Amino acid sequence: MSTTHFGFKSVDEADKSRHVKGVFDSVAPQYDVMNDLMSLGLHRFWKAYAVMLAQVHEGDQVLDIAGGTGDMALALAKKTGRGGQVVHTDINEAMLGIGRNRLIDAGFLLPTLVCDAEKLPFADNHFNLVSVAFGLRNMTHKDAALAEMHRVLKPGGRLLLLEFSRVAGPLETVYDWYSFKVLPKLGQWVAGDADSYRYLAESIRMHPDQETLKAMMKTSGFGHVDYHNMMCGLVALHIGIKC
Repeated sequence: MSTTHFGFKSVDEADKSRHVKGVFDSVAPQYDVMNDLMSLGLHRFWKAYAVMLAQVHEGDQVLDIAGGTGDMALALAKKTGRGGQVVHTDINEAMLGIGRNRLIDAGFLLPTLVCDAEKLPFADNHFNLVSVAFGLRNMTHKDAALAEMHRVLKPGGRLLLLEFSRVAGPLETVYDWYSFKVLPKLGQWVAGDADSYRYLAESIRMHPDQETLKAMMKTSGFGHVDYHNMMCGLVALHIGIKC
């Protein structure tokens, strides 16, 4: 049986989604609070920057993958207007439920469904934009997920991948100290779960760096791919255009 990584551990490919589900079931209730604490609130600016570069227009069809607690879906829905639609999806039902409630509280009733990014239940050439914010690194077969994202986009459509990436060399030591010493303790203190936040730190280290992910997107069929580093590469926004 084939294996893949779950953080720094090796697990059977068939079991990774179950392990990831366990992590996000655990962290879902405190996910937004922890995001603010971990990033000092900067994740809000990273997502706002991604939405700005998304070039979403009124009437557009948008798919938000790994949409979790709904902050990206909400920001994008404000751009698509009444004539457009944002489909809010996640593989984790606990995260999706929190996001659905947030969207309803904000006055947006969006299609919300549990789905696997590697097997998207949507027609070819349907969406103007596909967005994934901090979700790609948890996917087992990233190449399959990227191919599916390409498939459901219209020609000229854009894929936005916002994800932690490879930080600049001079910052690696302090970043490692924060990730493996501070972050698990913060997770234990706020969410009562150090192990899940240790996994999140490990998953970042196992994620492809900026150039590798760019190459993967091109292999998946995107004709033009570029990326924007933020915070010295701590986070990268990759943008792919389907020709």
